Amino acid sequence: MTIDMQQTEAFAGQVVGDVAAALSGVMTNLGHKLGLYKAMAWAGPMSSDELAKKTGLHERYVREWLGNQAAGGYVTYNEVTNSYILPDAHIPVLADENSPLFLIPALEVAASLWLDEDKIRNVFHTGEGIAWGEHHHRLFCGTESLFRPGYGTFLTTEWIGAIPGLKEKLQAGAKIADVGCGYGASSILMARDFPNSTVHGFDFHTESIETARLRAQEAEAGDNLHFSVAAAKSYEDTGFDLICFLDCLHDMGDPVGAARHAREALNPDGSILLVEPAAGDSVSENINPVSRLYYAASTAVCTPCSRSQEVKTALGAQAGRKKLAEILGEAGFGEVNCVASTPFNIILEARVA
Repeated sequence: MTIDMQQTEAFAGQVVGDVAAALSGVMTNLGHKLGLYKAMAWAGPMSSDELAKKTGLHERYVREWLGNQAAGGYVTYNEVTNSYILPDAHIPVLADENSPLFLIPALEVAASLWLDEDKIRNVFHTGEGIAWGEHHHRLFCGTESLFRPGYGTFLTTEWIGAIPGLKEKLQAGAKIADVGCGYGASSILMARDFPNSTVHGFDFHTESIETARLRAQEAEAGDNLHFSVAAAKSYEDTGFDLICFLDCLHDMGDPVGAARHAREALNPDGSILLVEPAAGDSVSENINPVSRLYYAASTAVCTPCSRSQEVKTALGAQAGRKKLAEILGEAGFGEVNCVASTPFNIILEARVA
C-alpha cells in the first residue's frame, strides 16, 4: 500500500496542534488562577516585567508563559516594544467569569478526565459505568463554573422568556423543580429572579446537594429555595408549574422514566424546560469543534454515568433534537418545541398537551 506522505505530514501537523493545545491548556488554566488574564484585561501593552510586578509573580516564569500565549494567539506580541496585549475580544473568553463565553472552566473538566483515565479505560473493556460521584472532584467544580455564566445570561430571561406566559407565571408565584441541580447555580438564580416562586433543587449526589446548600447561604438566598437529595424518579413533591432538566437528562440511566416522573409531578398546564448540548441528529451533522468537545465529554462522563444506573439508556451528549423529542414523547408529552438555541445548547419545552 502507498501512503500519501503529504497527507500524513498534514495530519501530523494537526496532531502537533492538538498536543500543543493540550499542553497549553495547563498554561491557560494557570493564567486564570494566577490572575494574569485579569491583570492584562483592558490594560493595554505590557512587558513581562510590568505584568510580573502587577501580579506579584516571578518575571522569568511570566515571560515564558507569555511566549506560550503569544505562540497560541491568545495574546499578541509587539517585537518593537517587546510588549504583549490581551485583545479586547478575548476578554469575555479568558477573563470575564460572568461571560457566557467564559471557557476556562472546561479545562478543569479536561483535567478530571486525565485523572480518571484508568477508570475510563476500564469501562471500554467491561461495558460498565462510572457513577457521577466516582469522578475526580475537579469535574464537579469545572462543570458548575462552565455552565453558571450561561445560565446567568440566558436562563431566566431568554430561555424561560421564550415560553409564552411562563415568565409572568413565575413572577406572580409558582412552583419550580430543578432536577439534577448539581451545585445549585441554576436553582439559586431562579429563586433570586422569581422571589414569589418556590424552587426545589433535586440531585442524587449527596455531596453536590451539600455544596448547593452552602452556595445558597453564601448567596444569601431566601426561604423560597430548598435542596433535597433525590433521584430524578424518586422526588415526592408534585404540583410543579415548571420542571427543569438543565444539561443532565442525557446523563440519566432512564431518561424516559425521569421525564415520565416529571410529567406526573407537573400541574396540567405545566412545562418541562430541557437544556441539552447543541447537536444535530446524526454524526455527519456533528463534525465540528463543539461536537468534538461534547463527544469527548460524553465518552468519558455522560455515557458512563448513564451506564452506572438502571436501564442504562446512554443517550450521550450528542443525542440531538429528534431523539430528545422521542424520549419526551414516550414519556407522555404530546407537544415538544425547540424554543431557543446557543452555539453550545439546544432548549426544548415540553407540555402534556
